[in-house]
Amino acid sequence: MDYSPEELAKINECLKDLAKIQLFFRKNYGVDDIFSNSKFYEIIIANQLGHSPIPGHSGSRDAKDKNGNEIEYKHFKESSSNHSWTFNDFSDNLISHMHEYSFVFSHVDDVNYKYPGIMDWYYLVDGAVMEKYLSVATQKIQNSRKMINVSPRQLESLGIRKQYANTNIAKTYEGTFKEQLLGISNISEKLERLTGVDKILTSNKLYELLVALKLNHKVNPENGGRLGAHDAEDKFGNTYEYKVYKTRMWNFQDISDAVLDKYLLDKKIVLAVVDKENLKVEEIYSADPSEVVPVLRRKLQAKAAALAAKGKELRRRQISLSYSDVTSLDSFMKEY
Repeated sequence: MDYSPEELAKINECLKDLAKIQLFFRKNYGVDDIFSNSKFYEIIIANQLGHSPIPGHSGSRDAKDKNGNEIEYKHFKESSSNHSWTFNDFSDNLISHMHEYSFVFSHVDDVNYKYPGIMDWYYLVDGAVMEKYLSVATQKIQNSRKMINVSPRQLESLGIRKQYANTNIAKTYEGTFKEQLLGISNISEKLERLTGVDKILTSNKLYELLVALKLNHKVNPENGGRLGAHDAEDKFGNTYEYKVYKTRMWNFQDISDAVLDKYLLDKKIVLAVVDKENLKVEEIYSADPSEVVPVLRRKLQAKAAALAAKGKELRRRQISLSYSDVTSLDSFMKEY
């Protein structure tokens, strides 16, 4: 998408301001990427409950309370189609350690309040309660993803009562991180206005924007991983699939046959390396989907066969492509 010099200057200024906010959390809390994996929603929750965020994403807790107790956050947004909390890739080992920490199951209202929204109600649940509940409830789960949803009604059935936030205070982000959260809200609103991309801080849109600016592409303004959706397009209407990561290892998740067939409709698969802490593009490569998709299919089949040989099933149709996987392709090209 062609931006005027003035628009580009404003976009770059917004990106610099977001990078400064990231620097604050990295220096003070060791949290180095608040715009991936919904981490900034965890900052909203921590701010309202007086908690301190801790480093890490999956596999670690999200925050500590004033007494140093570790807490895991689960949230869903009002705008989401799924109004329950999801446990992905659970295991007996994971569940057996839940008594060591607590849970906050929260609701983020991003419809009636200015984006990115506020936490207006939540449940605080002792980990021992969840350990006991999930150790029984997960026994009947048959899906290969090992995924279970927990609803407000189910928590209520355990005797847990909903707690409400003071929305008059929450909507102005009163708390430790007020300045940073107001900054995120105002900057994202400005970026959305400049780029036409709604809810730019979700679904990896921010990092896709960084890449699109280098390639003169337009980011698809729609969120979500719907079949048929693409990440960006050029001025001729050609579509592109973006994979944007911190290293030369690009992850393809939930790659069903239908998704792989969809990739074949794209002009190129774009593989980018981005410094997500400082919001800077480091490298961009591309390859033709007609060469990338067969590699993904072969690696997926090999992964399934290796698991089958161990008596295990393929739980997640997920494959990573390394730099060496793609450099041998005839269509491989360095774009930036």
